[in-house]
Amino acid sequence: MIDNTKIEELKKKAVEIRREIVTMVHRANSGHVGGSLGATDVLVALYYHLMNHKPDQPDWPGRDRFILSKGHCTPVIYAILADCGYFPEEDLKTFRRPGSHLQGHPHQPKTPGIEANTGTLGLGISTGLGMALGAKLRQQQHYYYIMCGDGEIQEGQVWEAAMFANKYKLDNVIGFVDRNYLQTDGNSEDIMPLDPLAPKWESFGWKVFTIDGHDYQQIIKTVENAKQETQPVMIIANTIKGKGVSFMENEVNWHGTPPDKQAFESALKELTNGI
Repeated sequence: MIDNTKIEELKKKAVEIRREIVTMVHRANSGHVGGSLGATDVLVALYYHLMNHKPDQPDWPGRDRFILSKGHCTPVIYAILADCGYFPEEDLKTFRRPGSHLQGHPHQPKTPGIEANTGTLGLGISTGLGMALGAKLRQQQHYYYIMCGDGEIQEGQVWEAAMFANKYKLDNVIGFVDRNYLQTDGNSEDIMPLDPLAPKWESFGWKVFTIDGHDYQQIIKTVENAKQETQPVMIIANTIKGKGVSFMENEVNWHGTPPDKQAFESALKELTNGI
């Protein structure tokens, strides 16, 4: 079990990342704040505790790879990559600006730390699984962490990819579904029901864990357990969209709406180390 001191460090880091997410989207007057806030704890656990990576060597062959299949939630990955040192934090001020390498969706050739271009929903997990197969064929020992949105997995291509992973026994893949039940048009269960979700992945040959996506002990323990499996793993992380900002939590309107000055100031006031 991870010690409480480390857990508190991760929680404080998550507050910093959430503050940066809100700031970036407000500054750009564009971007996806709700899903980014909700995914923060999983990504903080990965980048600051679980993943093998070297920010000063973005192309280090032995690194673990993270792929944001729900590619619209770039504020969270950009904030973390900058904080880790993949590129200057000053670059965050150019988010979604013409000519910036920090576009609304991840752009692999230009942004250090980004492993794949994503944004067209369903392509990220397909790309990641193909990369994972390549790594196994080369007998490379690293993991592919792939985060999907729950609305995203309504795409048929996701389930084709799921079959592919089972066929090739990709035990170097640890996936996440960011299960917040909200997508751009409303509640996922109203738009295209997904529940019961775990049995679906299991029927495609994946080992499935279901966790609280804001509980660091659960996130870390589950990933460590996933590494012992001999099949691809999907972790269903139950999260709260807009986590950390009370008026954004579980509100679909904050899927892709940037905060105005008043909302921005209110959000920053809430996002303190005391939360």
